[in-house]
Amino acid sequence: MDFKQMQYFLCLAQEGNVTRAARQLNIVQPALSMQIAKLEKSVGKQLFYRQAHGVALTAAGETLARLAGAIMQNIDHAREEMARLDGKISGRVSIGMITSAAQSTLATSSAKIAARYPEIQLSVCEGYTEVLLDWVTTGQLDIAIVNMPPGKSTLTAHHILDEQMMLARRPGSALVLPAIVPYARLKDIDIVIPSRRHGLRRILDAAAAEAGFSLKPRLEIDTLSAVCEVVATTDLVTVLPGIALHAALAEGRLQAHRLKKPAITRAVAWTTHPRRVVSAAMTAVMEIISADLLAAAKQASRLTFTAPR
Repeated sequence: MDFKQMQYFLCLAQEGNVTRAARQLNIVQPALSMQIAKLEKSVGKQLFYRQAHGVALTAAGETLARLAGAIMQNIDHAREEMARLDGKISGRVSIGMITSAAQSTLATSSAKIAARYPEIQLSVCEGYTEVLLDWVTTGQLDIAIVNMPPGKSTLTAHHILDEQMMLARRPGSALVLPAIVPYARLKDIDIVIPSRRHGLRRILDAAAAEAGFSLKPRLEIDTLSAVCEVVATTDLVTVLPGIALHAALAEGRLQAHRLKKPAITRAVAWTTHPRRVVSAAMTAVMEIISADLLAAAKQASRLTFTAPR
């Protein structure tokens, strides 16, 4: 195995198509196929299944992709650290974000990162907590910004914030609610919340069980911006974290109430693999994203409804 073969192998594994991978690598297809054949001979395993419309990893290929991905990431980070000795912060940073984080501050944070660190290449995707954690484990992502799952994890967690979930409704709604709403009141209200695939729903279901009832939503929608739009234009309500609500709250399109018995708090953290280097570029990116998430959560907290005196 050599460095170039690893690059070619990982590119083909990601693209799943020889033509696209060769174009991405700026080489001709026969050269790519030859290097992959040499690699397969070197490891003594078939790494890809050849299919009509592309290629797919074999079990051996999946194992090598996981191991090689981690190695290549550490090589990239070593290069970044060498560049930092000259006062430059550069390199590629791949991040996965839960929807509530991505839809609230990603545009603002990305613009700041691009302006402040022009030599950083940032790649961001959205996903569910469990999927993003798996991608960090397998080396497909450098960082995952997630709801902290219960129990122990093999990944390293870096705390960003704790924030309360809020009940949100349309201003002027006929529904009469106190400034602080008992969570059990949701038994009697038409609500729209994420499905059970979503990490936030698991938090809400756990709180309902603690309060002695089961949530029976009128609608289940995993796209949080769509949830906010539905609530802003109907008499349905939702329960979401502040950073998912702060834009609509700031625009006056939603009104938020605090919850009690129980108050529901979720923890957000960024996670990394303990055996991979946290580069200067990763640290710089997360300083900006973490600060913007904290600011959004604080703004949402200030915009919660209080009863008139």
